[in-house]
Amino acid sequence: MYYPLSTINTIILSYSILFLLFTTFLSLHPIYFAEAQNSTNAQNNTHQIYIPTTISKEAQEELRKIASNPFDFKNPGPADLIGWKKLYQEIESMDLFRSQSFIDLYQPNITETKLGGVNVLDIKPKNWHDNGKVLVYTHGGAYTLLSANSTLSSSILAADATSLRVMSIDYTVAPFSKWNQTTDQVISVIQALKDQQGYSLDDIAIYGDSAGGGLATGSVLKMRDGGMGMPAAVVLWSPWTDVTQNGDTYFTLKDADPLLTNNQLLKNSADAYANPIDQKNRYVSPVYGNFSKGFPPTLIQGGTKEILVSDFVRLYQGLDQADVPVKLDIYEGMPHVFQYILIKTPESDISLSKMNNFLREYLDY
Repeated sequence: MYYPLSTINTIILSYSILFLLFTTFLSLHPIYFAEAQNSTNAQNNTHQIYIPTTISKEAQEELRKIASNPFDFKNPGPADLIGWKKLYQEIESMDLFRSQSFIDLYQPNITETKLGGVNVLDIKPKNWHDNGKVLVYTHGGAYTLLSANSTLSSSILAADATSLRVMSIDYTVAPFSKWNQTTDQVISVIQALKDQQGYSLDDIAIYGDSAGGGLATGSVLKMRDGGMGMPAAVVLWSPWTDVTQNGDTYFTLKDADPLLTNNQLLKNSADAYANPIDQKNRYVSPVYGNFSKGFPPTLIQGGTKEILVSDFVRLYQGLDQADVPVKLDIYEGMPHVFQYILIKTPESDISLSKMNNFLREYLDY
C-alpha cells in the first residue's frame, strides 16, 4: 500500500509541480496537498498571494511557493457518484506520495485494523511508550476526498508532536455516505476503543482538521445527546464548522485565502454530504449547536488567511458563552491547516507544541 521511498524520490521531485498544489519543503521535506483545492475558478487564473512581513521568514518563503489552481479538475455535482469516485481516485493517488514522505521522515509504526466495523490506521510514533491514552483523528478533504492513508501527513505529525497513539478513521466519504452514517462511524470507533481495547472516555481525545474538524465536533455532540458521554478533549485544526458558508470571512477573505478558492467545490461537497435542508443540523454544522449541555475542553487553531475564520470565531463564542473551557489559537498570516502545509516553520512548531500541552493537561499524561 505504501511505495518504497527509494523508488519514488525522482517521481516526487518531478511530479510535485505537475500533480500537487505545493512544492517540496527543501529537498528533505514532505510534499503537500491542500484539501478542497482541486479545481479551477471561473476565471481560471492564478491570483496573487500577499506575503506578510509579520510572519517568520520560513513561512514567507513557503507561502511564495504556493500556486493557486494550477489544475483543471471538474467539480462533480452533489449526486454524481461516478464524478466523485473519479476525482477521489485522482486526488488519492497524488497524496499517497506526500504520505510516504512523512512516513520516511518520522518513521512511525502503522497498522491497518478495524474498530467497530470501521477501517482505521493505528499510528504509533517512533519510540512510542504506552501511556494508556489515545488520540482519535478524523481527516479533512471537504467530506468527499482523501482517506486515512492519504492524510498521514497530519496524523503522523500529530502523533510525533504529542507522543500519542493515533487512531485515524478511514470513514466513508460523501456522497457514498451521508452525515448521519459518517458520524455514526466515528462514534463506533470510539465505542470500540472502550469496549474492545479498554480505554475509558477520560483516556480518549479527538482531533480533526478542515472538514474533519467539523466531523469531530458534530460526532462529539451526537455522543453527548445520545447519553454516551464524551472524550476528554477536542483539538481542531482549521475546522469547517458551517457547511452553509454563511460566515463573514467567506466573503471578506475570499481573495486572501491562497488555498480554499473554489467555493463551488465546497458547496458541491457540502451538498454531497448533507442535503441543504440538513446543513444547519448541529451534527453537520456545529456552529449551530447548543453547548450549554456540555462539551469537552476544546482547542481551536487556525490562521488569518482562511475564509473559515468566521467558523472558528463562531464556534469559540458558542463554547465560551456556555462556559466550556476553550482556547482560540489564531496565527498571523497562516493558511489552511498550516501545521503540515508549512511544516517546520516556527508557526507550525508553536502550534504543535500548544496542542501537545493542551492534550497533556486534559488527558493527564
